[in-house]
Amino acid sequence: MADMQAKAYQQQAQADAQASAFEQAQEKHKQDLLKSQAVAAAGASGVALAGSPTEVLAANARQNQLDLKAIQFNSQLRQNNLNTQASISRFSGKQAVTGSIFKAGGNLFSGIQKIQMAQSPFAAQ
Repeated sequence: MADMQAKAYQQQAQADAQASAFEQAQEKHKQDLLKSQAVAAAGASGVALAGSPTEVLAANARQNQLDLKAIQFNSQLRQNNLNTQASISRFSGKQAVTGSIFKAGGNLFSGIQKIQMAQSPFAAQ
């Protein structure tokens, strides 16, 4: 059961990575369109692409890169959390197996003691 849960967490982490890659591609496409529109608007207004318009475009490009990095960073945090949950699930499963082995051993030992007591010449009859 714990292994199944761990696999589910890992699949969620992979799905998040894929969703993040898609979101980054969509954001990049949107940013490229906005940049093209800004360049076209500047050109249509007769403003040369030097000085202030270039600085604005460069500032926008830097901000766009930060936005893409933020998407990637947040996805990585979610993936790390899911992978940690998978590890915890596996560990819990191993602990449960170990605990059940000790419990079974204790029950076996207790059963053997009862049999020995019943067969003892000193047992109450």
